[in-house]
Amino acid sequence: MTGTALAFANEAFALLGTGRQVAPFSSRTGAFALTDAYDIVARVAALRQARGETPVGRKIGFTNEAVWTGYGISGPIWNYMFDTTVLDAAGLKDGFPLAGFAEPRIEPEIVLHLAKAPSANMDEDDLIGCIDWVAPAFEIVHSIFPGWSFTAADGAAAFGLHGALLLGEHIELCADRERSHRLLSNFTVEMTRGDGMCVQGHARNVLGGPVKALRFLVRELARHGSEPLHAGELVTTGTLTEAMPARAGDSWSMRFTGIDAGCAPVRLR
Repeated sequence: MTGTALAFANEAFALLGTGRQVAPFSSRTGAFALTDAYDIVARVAALRQARGETPVGRKIGFTNEAVWTGYGISGPIWNYMFDTTVLDAAGLKDGFPLAGFAEPRIEPEIVLHLAKAPSANMDEDDLIGCIDWVAPAFEIVHSIFPGWSFTAADGAAAFGLHGALLLGEHIELCADRERSHRLLSNFTVEMTRGDGMCVQGHARNVLGGPVKALRFLVRELARHGSEPLHAGELVTTGTLTEAMPARAGDSWSMRFTGIDAGCAPVRLR
Protein backbone atom coordinates (compact mmCIF):
# COMPACT_ATOMS: atom_id res chain seq x y z
CA MET A 1 0.00 0.00 0.00
CA THR A 2 1.47 3.35 -1.00
CA GLY A 3 1.89 6.19 1.45
CA THR A 4 -0.71 8.20 -0.46
CA ALA A 5 -3.28 5.40 -0.28
CA LEU A 6 -2.58 4.95 3.44
CA ALA A 7 -3.15 8.66 4.02
CA PHE A 8 -6.43 8.56 2.09
CA ALA A 9 -7.56 5.50 4.06
CA ASN A 10 -6.89 7.24 7.36
CA GLU A 11 -8.67 10.34 6.09
CA ALA A 12 -11.74 8.37 5.00
CA PHE A 13 -11.88 6.54 8.33
CA ALA A 14 -11.71 9.84 10.22
CA LEU A 15 -14.71 11.13 8.24
CA LEU A 16 -17.02 8.29 9.33
CA GLY A 17 -20.06 9.64 11.12
CA THR A 18 -19.01 13.28 10.86
CA GLY A 19 -21.01 14.42 7.83
CA ARG A 20 -17.92 16.29 6.63
CA GLN A 21 -16.78 16.29 3.00
CA VAL A 22 -13.42 16.56 1.26
CA ALA A 23 -12.09 16.91 -2.26
CA PRO A 24 -12.07 13.64 -4.24
CA PHE A 25 -8.93 11.59 -3.75
CA SER A 26 -8.47 11.39 -7.52
CA SER A 27 -8.17 15.19 -7.69
CA ARG A 28 -5.22 15.15 -5.31
CA THR A 29 -2.93 12.58 -6.88
CA GLY A 30 -1.53 11.89 -10.31
CA ALA A 31 -3.21 8.52 -10.72
CA PHE A 32 -5.91 6.89 -8.65
CA ALA A 33 -7.28 3.58 -9.91
CA LEU A 34 -9.56 0.86 -8.53
CA THR A 35 -6.48 -1.07 -7.46
CA ASP A 36 -5.54 1.82 -5.17
CA ALA A 37 -9.15 2.13 -4.01
CA TYR A 38 -9.37 -1.50 -2.93
CA ASP A 39 -6.18 -1.13 -0.91
CA ILE A 40 -8.01 1.66 0.92
CA VAL A 41 -11.14 -0.51 1.28
CA ALA A 42 -9.09 -3.20 3.05
CA ARG A 43 -7.32 -0.68 5.29
CA VAL A 44 -10.54 1.07 6.37
CA ALA A 45 -12.20 -2.31 7.03
CA ALA A 46 -9.27 -3.25 9.28
CA LEU A 47 -9.55 0.04 11.17
CA ARG A 48 -13.27 -0.46 11.66
CA GLN A 49 -12.73 -3.99 12.94
CA ALA A 50 -10.06 -2.73 15.32
CA ARG A 51 -12.63 -0.46 16.94
CA GLY A 52 -15.14 -3.29 17.34
CA GLU A 53 -17.17 -3.38 14.12
CA THR A 54 -17.75 -6.73 12.40
CA PRO A 55 -18.09 -7.11 8.61
CA VAL A 56 -21.37 -8.84 7.71
CA GLY A 57 -21.35 -8.56 3.93
CA ARG A 58 -20.62 -6.50 0.85
CA LYS A 59 -22.48 -3.84 -1.03
CA ILE A 60 -22.23 -3.47 -4.78
CA GLY A 61 -22.65 0.04 -6.11
CA PHE A 62 -23.44 1.35 -9.56
CA THR A 63 -24.88 -1.87 -10.92
CA ASN A 64 -27.60 0.27 -12.54
CA GLU A 65 -26.04 1.28 -15.86
CA ALA A 66 -28.70 3.96 -16.39
CA VAL A 67 -27.04 6.13 -13.72
CA TRP A 68 -23.44 5.77 -14.91
CA THR A 69 -23.45 8.80 -17.17
CA GLY A 70 -24.87 11.05 -14.47
CA TYR A 71 -22.01 10.15 -12.14
CA GLY A 72 -19.34 10.03 -14.83
CA ILE A 73 -18.38 6.42 -14.11
CA SER A 74 -18.26 3.31 -16.25
CA GLY A 75 -18.74 0.31 -13.99
CA PRO A 76 -19.73 -1.10 -10.59
CA ILE A 77 -17.81 -0.86 -7.33
CA TRP A 78 -17.98 -2.67 -3.97
CA ASN A 79 -17.21 -2.23 -0.29
CA TYR A 80 -17.97 -3.83 3.07
CA MET A 81 -21.10 -3.60 5.25
CA PHE A 82 -20.87 -3.95 9.03
CA ASP A 83 -22.97 -5.02 11.99
CA THR A 84 -23.21 -1.31 12.80
CA THR A 85 -24.64 -0.41 9.38
CA VAL A 86 -27.13 -3.26 8.73
CA LEU A 87 -30.40 -2.81 10.62
CA ASP A 88 -33.88 -4.35 10.71
CA ALA A 89 -36.26 -1.89 9.03
CA ALA A 90 -39.19 -3.11 11.14
CA GLY A 91 -37.28 -2.27 14.32
CA LEU A 92 -36.87 1.42 13.51
CA LYS A 93 -39.84 2.57 15.58
CA ASP A 94 -38.43 6.07 16.03
CA GLY A 95 -37.27 6.38 12.43
CA PHE A 96 -33.79 6.32 10.96
CA PRO A 97 -31.43 9.22 11.84
CA LEU A 98 -29.54 10.88 8.98
CA ALA A 99 -27.08 12.71 11.22
CA GLY A 100 -23.51 12.02 10.20
CA PHE A 101 -24.27 11.44 6.52
CA ALA A 102 -23.29 13.95 3.82
CA GLU A 103 -25.84 14.50 1.03
CA PRO A 104 -27.68 11.23 1.83
CA ARG A 105 -29.85 9.42 -0.69
CA ILE A 106 -32.17 6.42 -0.42
CA GLU A 107 -32.43 3.41 -2.74
CA PRO A 108 -34.53 0.21 -2.98
CA GLU A 109 -32.44 -2.95 -3.27
CA ILE A 110 -32.57 -6.73 -3.17
CA VAL A 111 -30.19 -8.39 -0.71
CA LEU A 112 -28.83 -11.95 -1.05
CA HIS A 113 -27.84 -14.12 1.92
CA LEU A 114 -25.14 -16.69 1.22
CA ALA A 115 -25.50 -20.15 2.72
CA LYS A 116 -22.35 -21.29 0.89
CA ALA A 117 -19.27 -19.46 -0.31
CA PRO A 118 -19.37 -18.80 -4.07
CA SER A 119 -16.34 -19.06 -6.34
CA ALA A 120 -15.30 -17.19 -9.47
CA ASN A 121 -15.78 -20.19 -11.77
CA MET A 122 -19.46 -20.63 -10.90
CA ASP A 123 -22.23 -19.97 -13.40
CA GLU A 124 -25.55 -18.37 -12.39
CA ASP A 125 -27.17 -21.72 -11.60
CA ASP A 126 -24.32 -22.58 -9.22
CA LEU A 127 -24.52 -19.12 -7.64
CA ILE A 128 -28.25 -19.47 -6.94
CA GLY A 129 -27.37 -22.68 -5.14
CA CYS A 130 -25.25 -20.60 -2.76
CA ILE A 131 -28.19 -18.38 -1.75
CA ASP A 132 -30.69 -19.50 0.89
CA TRP A 133 -32.75 -16.33 1.26
CA VAL A 134 -33.20 -12.88 -0.18
CA ALA A 135 -34.74 -9.70 1.22
CA PRO A 136 -35.76 -6.24 0.08
CA ALA A 137 -34.01 -3.33 1.74
CA PHE A 138 -33.56 0.40 1.71
CA GLU A 139 -29.95 1.49 1.41
CA ILE A 140 -28.91 4.90 2.66
CA VAL A 141 -25.97 6.09 0.61
CA HIS A 142 -23.91 9.23 1.08
CA SER A 143 -20.93 11.03 -0.42
CA ILE A 144 -17.91 12.41 1.39
CA PHE A 145 -17.21 14.29 -1.85
CA PRO A 146 -19.25 17.47 -2.47
CA GLY A 147 -21.99 17.35 -5.08
CA TRP A 148 -21.64 13.59 -5.59
CA SER A 149 -18.77 14.34 -7.96
CA PHE A 150 -16.11 11.62 -8.03
CA THR A 151 -14.59 8.78 -10.04
CA ALA A 152 -15.47 5.11 -9.60
CA ALA A 153 -12.25 4.63 -7.63
CA ASP A 154 -13.16 7.51 -5.33
CA GLY A 155 -16.59 6.00 -4.73
CA ALA A 156 -15.18 2.58 -3.95
CA ALA A 157 -12.70 4.03 -1.47
CA ALA A 158 -15.36 6.16 0.22
CA PHE A 159 -17.13 3.17 1.83
CA GLY A 160 -18.66 2.30 -1.55
CA LEU A 161 -20.96 5.23 -0.62
CA HIS A 162 -22.61 2.88 1.90
CA GLY A 163 -24.19 4.44 4.95
CA ALA A 164 -26.78 1.94 6.15
CA LEU A 165 -28.87 -1.00 4.99
CA LEU A 166 -32.42 -1.22 6.38
CA LEU A 167 -33.40 -4.84 5.87
CA GLY A 168 -36.89 -6.16 5.13
CA GLU A 169 -38.50 -9.60 5.44
CA HIS A 170 -36.54 -12.71 4.47
CA ILE A 171 -37.78 -14.72 1.48
CA GLU A 172 -36.60 -18.32 1.53
CA LEU A 173 -35.57 -19.58 -1.90
CA CYS A 174 -37.03 -22.89 -3.04
CA ALA A 175 -34.93 -25.85 -4.14
CA ASP A 176 -36.02 -25.29 -7.75
CA ARG A 177 -33.12 -23.18 -9.02
CA GLU A 178 -34.81 -22.41 -12.33
CA ARG A 179 -37.86 -21.01 -10.56
CA SER A 180 -35.67 -18.99 -8.18
CA HIS A 181 -33.78 -17.59 -11.15
CA ARG A 182 -37.05 -16.49 -12.78
CA LEU A 183 -38.20 -14.82 -9.57
CA LEU A 184 -34.95 -12.91 -9.20
CA SER A 185 -34.87 -11.83 -12.85
CA ASN A 186 -38.38 -10.51 -13.52
CA PHE A 187 -39.74 -8.56 -10.57
CA THR A 188 -40.54 -4.85 -10.49
CA VAL A 189 -40.43 -2.38 -7.60
CA GLU A 190 -42.07 0.93 -6.82
CA MET A 191 -40.55 3.14 -4.11
CA THR A 192 -42.95 5.81 -2.86
CA ARG A 193 -42.43 8.89 -0.70
CA GLY A 194 -45.08 9.93 1.80
CA ASP A 195 -46.35 12.72 -0.47
CA GLY A 196 -47.08 10.21 -3.25
CA MET A 197 -44.01 10.82 -5.43
CA CYS A 198 -42.67 7.45 -6.64
CA VAL A 199 -39.92 5.90 -8.73
CA GLN A 200 -40.05 2.52 -10.42
CA GLY A 201 -37.49 -0.12 -11.29
CA HIS A 202 -36.98 -3.66 -12.57
CA ALA A 203 -34.73 -6.54 -11.59
CA ARG A 204 -32.79 -6.18 -14.85
CA ASN A 205 -31.63 -2.70 -13.75
CA VAL A 206 -28.88 -4.26 -11.63
CA LEU A 207 -26.56 -5.67 -14.29
CA GLY A 208 -29.44 -7.73 -15.69
CA GLY A 209 -30.55 -9.13 -12.32
CA PRO A 210 -29.35 -9.64 -8.73
CA VAL A 211 -27.68 -12.98 -9.50
CA LYS A 212 -25.73 -11.41 -12.36
CA ALA A 213 -24.66 -8.67 -9.93
CA LEU A 214 -23.43 -11.37 -7.54
CA ARG A 215 -21.48 -12.99 -10.39
CA PHE A 216 -19.82 -9.63 -11.09
CA LEU A 217 -18.83 -9.23 -7.45
CA VAL A 218 -17.38 -12.73 -7.10
CA ARG A 219 -15.25 -12.25 -10.20
CA GLU A 220 -14.23 -8.70 -9.28
CA LEU A 221 -13.00 -9.83 -5.87
CA ALA A 222 -10.91 -12.53 -7.51
CA ARG A 223 -9.57 -10.13 -10.14
CA HIS A 224 -8.28 -7.69 -7.52
CA GLY A 225 -7.08 -10.33 -5.07
CA SER A 226 -9.61 -9.08 -2.50
CA GLU A 227 -11.07 -11.14 0.33
CA PRO A 228 -13.55 -13.65 -1.18
CA LEU A 229 -17.15 -13.94 -0.06
CA HIS A 230 -17.89 -16.31 2.82
CA ALA A 231 -20.93 -18.31 3.88
CA GLY A 232 -23.21 -16.17 6.03
CA GLU A 233 -22.47 -12.90 4.25
CA LEU A 234 -25.09 -10.50 2.92
CA VAL A 235 -24.70 -9.02 -0.56
CA THR A 236 -26.81 -6.04 -1.52
CA THR A 237 -26.95 -5.85 -5.29
CA GLY A 238 -27.46 -2.18 -6.16
CA THR A 239 -30.26 0.28 -6.58
CA LEU A 240 -33.24 -0.82 -8.65
CA THR A 241 -34.29 2.80 -9.31
CA GLU A 242 -32.58 6.15 -9.33
CA ALA A 243 -31.32 7.15 -5.89
CA MET A 244 -33.58 9.73 -4.27
CA PRO A 245 -32.63 12.53 -1.84
CA ALA A 246 -33.02 11.37 1.76
CA ARG A 247 -34.44 14.19 3.89
CA ALA A 248 -35.39 14.31 7.53
CA GLY A 249 -39.18 14.17 7.88
CA ASP A 250 -39.76 12.08 4.75
CA SER A 251 -41.16 8.57 4.88
CA TRP A 252 -40.60 5.92 2.22
CA SER A 253 -42.25 2.63 1.35
CA MET A 254 -41.64 0.04 -1.37
CA ARG A 255 -43.90 -2.40 -3.19
CA PHE A 256 -42.75 -5.35 -5.30
CA THR A 257 -44.55 -7.16 -8.09
CA GLY A 258 -43.43 -10.60 -9.26
CA ILE A 259 -41.74 -11.55 -5.99
CA ASP A 260 -43.33 -11.81 -2.55
CA ALA A 261 -41.06 -9.21 -0.92
CA GLY A 262 -42.03 -6.98 1.96
CA CYS A 263 -40.22 -4.24 3.86
CA ALA A 264 -41.53 -1.99 6.61
CA PRO A 265 -41.86 1.70 5.60
CA VAL A 266 -39.01 3.87 6.85
CA ARG A 267 -39.29 7.35 8.30
CA LEU A 268 -36.19 9.50 8.13
CA ARG A 269 -35.23 11.92 10.86
